[in-house]
Amino acid sequence: MSAPVAAIDCGTNSIRLLIARRDEAGGAVVDLERRLEMVRLGLGVDRTGRFDPVAVDRTLEAARRYQQLIAHHGVHPRDVRFVATSATRDAANRDLFIRGVREILRIDPEVITGQEEAALSFRGAVETLDQLPAGPRLVVDIGGGSTELVLGTDAPSHRISMDIGSVRLTERHLATDPPTAAEVAAATVDIDAHLDRAAREVPLERTAALVGVAGTVTTVTAVAQGLEEYRPDITHGATLGIEQVQGLCASLLAETRAERASHRMIHPGRIDVIGAGALIWSRIIHRVALASAITETRTSEHDILDGIARDLLDRAA
Repeated sequence: MSAPVAAIDCGTNSIRLLIARRDEAGGAVVDLERRLEMVRLGLGVDRTGRFDPVAVDRTLEAARRYQQLIAHHGVHPRDVRFVATSATRDAANRDLFIRGVREILRIDPEVITGQEEAALSFRGAVETLDQLPAGPRLVVDIGGGSTELVLGTDAPSHRISMDIGSVRLTERHLATDPPTAAEVAAATVDIDAHLDRAAREVPLERTAALVGVAGTVTTVTAVAQGLEEYRPDITHGATLGIEQVQGLCASLLAETRAERASHRMIHPGRIDVIGAGALIWSRIIHRVALASAITETRTSEHDILDGIARDLLDRAA
């Protein structure tokens, strides 16, 4: 076995940890720890442009727990990478958060661009899925603050990061429980405007396989599969027809928070924002299906977090 590495992905809604090593005999990546905490670091950032100090404290507490696991597995600091994405890119007072991470982990967190986020998500998704159709794969990463589209076959050829995510869109448009028709219409216009710009940079018509990653897509998949509890071993690699996914997305968007909470497979930290995420996913599917010949979606449980870990393992090798 190779030495372990630790990847931390800190987004708008969650902070996640993956400690992994490579099996030198077969080359497979072996998970030692995979953790997720819903911290909502990006609460209010779209409106204020600043981090809420309480949200920062909540996130740093999670980082302290992750540091204990990193130390337990004996990961050397040079093999730890902390990546911060959309909310941290946008927050004017991000230095407060960066200093806290540095004190806890003794490393400098990286505030990466949306372009790099897209490339890491592509690697994490594509390298862990079997039997994808030949041709370009469009990987869609719907986060809390941003959504990345990245197209490529074995490596990214086109990519874009859009400032729409489940938390950001909820705060912008979906204030009512359940959302009103006017709120949904405004959110749809917002999403479609971003997709109009994205389509000028990413040739959606070349898509041979549509792959969704991250919490919104995996949650929608778990609901579609009728799981009693969230099972990533079952959702990973799942194939769903586009009409089934779009119908389910519409149902989740129309439900109240209480009705969403009745779905046991939905993480409590996603209940209030899964409707917005589902709307983003549905509009992307609609746009890609119009442009290409796809009839189904694939779900990957592996994304930017796995891309970070695989990059670390390559460097260590």
